[in-house]
Amino acid sequence: MFEPLTGVRVIDLSQVLAGPYATYLLALMGAEVLKIEKPGEGDWTRVGGSVPDLSERKMAPNFLTQNSAKKSVAINLKVPDGVAVLKKLIAGADVFVENFKPGVADRLGLGFQELRAINPRLVYCSISAYGQTGPLSSRPAYDHVIQGMSGIMKTTGRPGDGPTKVGAPYVDYATGMNAAMAVLAGLLEARRTGSAVQVDVAMLDTALMLMASLMTMHLSTGWQPSQNGNEAWSASPSSGAFETADGLLMLAANHDTQFRNLCRGIDRADLLEDPRWKSAEERATNAGSLRQTLLEIFRTRTAAEWEVVLEEVAVPAARVRGLEEILHEEQVRARGIISEIKVAGFDGTVHVPNLSFLANGSSCPPKTGPSTLGCDTEEVLLSAGLGQAELSALRRANAI
Repeated sequence: MFEPLTGVRVIDLSQVLAGPYATYLLALMGAEVLKIEKPGEGDWTRVGGSVPDLSERKMAPNFLTQNSAKKSVAINLKVPDGVAVLKKLIAGADVFVENFKPGVADRLGLGFQELRAINPRLVYCSISAYGQTGPLSSRPAYDHVIQGMSGIMKTTGRPGDGPTKVGAPYVDYATGMNAAMAVLAGLLEARRTGSAVQVDVAMLDTALMLMASLMTMHLSTGWQPSQNGNEAWSASPSSGAFETADGLLMLAANHDTQFRNLCRGIDRADLLEDPRWKSAEERATNAGSLRQTLLEIFRTRTAAEWEVVLEEVAVPAARVRGLEEILHEEQVRARGIISEIKVAGFDGTVHVPNLSFLANGSSCPPKTGPSTLGCDTEEVLLSAGLGQAELSALRRANAI
């Protein structure tokens, strides 16, 4: 098993998508993740969604996606005893992750300075919409809000259609990956220096880095990105989306070698002799005529047929698929990046993501499914040195 984080304990106060996905990645790499949840309620993604049977069990799909392989510890942070027992857990942890609005952790007595005093080697990770600093730091946001704020929407969709949101919550999940990387770097730094490390992960920062090349081009040259529809950012007339006899084909023939291979694959070597298209510069100048010629050719066969033909001549191409298609193809099954888990009392099978890379040739699935709300509280607190009498006192104080 690939478990580089064995022995690392993570205290996870995050909810919804970005933070829980970050800690899920850490759990898949072997960390012990204690998900701290409000007694009786838990992470609000536990309920809702399109599967009532799962929602009734507080195991809604949005929760299941990124909360396997964690322990659920129910602690009430609105009472002093709850904060105190959480601090006891933090004292023995390696990582603390929170995604409160900036300032809330400090008001709870869980700010970086206070926690580093009780754990001098702690990696403290804050995830927020705009970061812990700057004039917008106090604003809340969700994925679609950040897509609008960051400029992503004005580069998405067809020209003239107006700004368009990317379909899936990419910013949330990219922020989770960014946070997991920050925590891994923080662990190495804490071990190198023996000092606590604070990492500040912002959704807006992450969204901008997802557009790194566009950002660099604009700041360096004044170039203004615009909606590009389904076309390639290379702007090559032999790249982008092409209609076929039955659907769209995404094609990338950017440089001379790829263009030559494309002409060979479509059995039109004569295109290479046309003076309008002999070089990349000439193809760009005469993009419209080349594009029209290629469109007429691609409409003669299906997208699946062209995909096979172009694979044989090493030209990157893919038939546009729906999620329901790609998830059932052999390539995805062969990679093993998705696992099946069982949820107690639910007759169906639930599928969740593994790590998005293979290690030593193998995928890294969760060892266990998600915990029911608070089911690990007693075990975790007993292992932290509390006795049954203290647990009873915490229950009387409504702290757990």
